[in-house]
Amino acid sequence: MSRTRHPRRLMAALGALTAFGPISLDVYLPSLPALGAEFTAPESLSQLTMSACMIGLAIGQLLWGPISDRFGRRMPLIVAIAGFAITSVACAFAPSIEVLIGIRVVQGLCGAAGMVIARAVVHDLFAGADAVAAFSTLAAVMGVAPVLAPLIGGAVAAFSGWRAVFLALAVIGLLLLAVAAFAVPESLASGERTSGGVGNDLRGLGSALRNGPFMVAAVTLGIASIALFTYLQLSPFVLQTQYGLSAQGFALVFAVNAVGITLAANLNRRLARLMPGSRIVRWSLSIGVAGALALTLAGMLQSPLPWLLVPLFAAICTQGVNNPALTAIALGHIRHRAGSASAVLGTLSMLLGAFAPPLVSLIGVSATTLGATMLAAFAAGLALVLIASRTQPGRD
Repeated sequence: MSRTRHPRRLMAALGALTAFGPISLDVYLPSLPALGAEFTAPESLSQLTMSACMIGLAIGQLLWGPISDRFGRRMPLIVAIAGFAITSVACAFAPSIEVLIGIRVVQGLCGAAGMVIARAVVHDLFAGADAVAAFSTLAAVMGVAPVLAPLIGGAVAAFSGWRAVFLALAVIGLLLLAVAAFAVPESLASGERTSGGVGNDLRGLGSALRNGPFMVAAVTLGIASIALFTYLQLSPFVLQTQYGLSAQGFALVFAVNAVGITLAANLNRRLARLMPGSRIVRWSLSIGVAGALALTLAGMLQSPLPWLLVPLFAAICTQGVNNPALTAIALGHIRHRAGSASAVLGTLSMLLGAFAPPLVSLIGVSATTLGATMLAAFAAGLALVLIASRTQPGRD
């Protein structure tokens, strides 16, 4: 397929494939209490079904990235999505929570393929500003997915119970299987594929880890992602427990911020054609620092809720710029083994985002903690970008 044929259909397909892994995390959030009650499991064990899937999503990227470099993009993608559909059905009929946790790891492993291979396909087909625009489209989809997933899952669970949510995920998997088969081209020519076994796959991952410019962008993206994951995990407690928002009120705030991410991603598509990606990232991280600083001060001063929500919105919107711009910059330094590089990129962000917020929560969850953690993440990312720009002038 040429680079210009059916780009909208292709980007819609890649966006859906990027989102379906995270959707498997969020879609059954409303069902967690019912799930725990049926299995008479403590809340911590119910939450572990989420962590299990997240671990699978992180590790799975390291699996499917090198595999797609060796066998091409389409076949591994189709196999993984079929596995996702099968494991979703298995989750629906899990006889115990321990079995469910184990299956969720495998489900995450399969779901990771869509995330890592979609980025690799963009790398294969686009470059420069076109790549930034494509990654911005993926980021826009990712901004909407966490909002729609719980709403869909809650509606399904209300009528049919939590097991039906996993059956719905199986149906989504089958639909995405059709999408992958008919809308995603094979973007990696046979002459560009790697050969060899696991040792060669590990060398591909090692090559990405040794690529200095790539790792600067990858680590910056991972650090900036800490701000997003901190928001996702701490904001329900801050806004509902500390500030007394209802569940509906929190959902509205969550939706508004998701729309902000989507709008910022669309803005980034235009900015990418007007200025270098490195400059966009510096401005975006600076806005994130300013927003998080104002959020921290609002928390410390126990300011009214609007004084908290405005800087929170500004800080969260930057994710619609940071994610696609830094992804494009990182993969722009990769000539071969884009699947392996995409795996390193995604796994690093997910692991940092998964482990940092729970550690921060140990000191207490509050608006001040939320703001200070986001501030530290944005400031560290900005510092890394500024240092890199001085030691490697002229690089994006």
